[in-house]
Amino acid sequence: MARKRYDDHSASGEHHERWLISYADFITLLFAFFVVMYAISIVNEGKYAVLSESLGDAFGGRTMAPQAATSVEPVLPLSHIVNRKRLEAARRERQRMDTLARDLSATLLPLVKSGQVRVTQNARGISVEINASVLFDQGEVELQSEAREVLGQVAGLLKNAPQQIEVEGHTDNLPIATKQFASNWELSAVRAASVVRLFIEGGVQEARLAAIGHGSTRPVARNDSPVNQARNRRVAVMILASTPEPLPAGLQ
Repeated sequence: MARKRYDDHSASGEHHERWLISYADFITLLFAFFVVMYAISIVNEGKYAVLSESLGDAFGGRTMAPQAATSVEPVLPLSHIVNRKRLEAARRERQRMDTLARDLSATLLPLVKSGQVRVTQNARGISVEINASVLFDQGEVELQSEAREVLGQVAGLLKNAPQQIEVEGHTDNLPIATKQFASNWELSAVRAASVVRLFIEGGVQEARLAAIGHGSTRPVARNDSPVNQARNRRVAVMILASTPEPLPAGLQ
């Protein structure tokens, strides 16, 4: 009877310890699950290949022959990938703007050399400042025939470009009061609109254009002499850069 009780006790002990096998299997599967979840959270083909081979070996798959070390591309966070694409887009935009600025300068070269046109670049884009005497008779808003030819060439360069364009009219500080224009505000706005209308005739899409009148509020020289006042009477064609948002300092 004592031997029988001993055998019963041993069988019962073995029965109670079988849960360890199921528990170990569950832990193994749980570990594999989290490894897979971690792997798919990082998009990288090299990592997928390494993970697939490792899981195959761990769960009884084929045994791989020794190979030379494989170079796996480092995984970058998604924010770095997005910033890199934005940086590349900004570089392409800068190249397009540089090319357009050179083409405009070449087209307007005679007027640039005479000081009647100035082509510059800044953070906003490309600015083409044209002295009003090149475009209009004094106090008038109808474009001169020579001005129409010059602006037609500019329109030819701009019509296939994607950038938005602002045409700004500027005057000196001498007040104007005529039946047609009550102030310099009206004069500057209508002159800007005249240039916009010519650009539309030259094939530039209306949706890309805006006419703005600044009057005498943004002088480039002090209105203390006829020469400086003549400099302030101008039309500025602003080609706006479509640059993405500023990038982190480490990626610029």
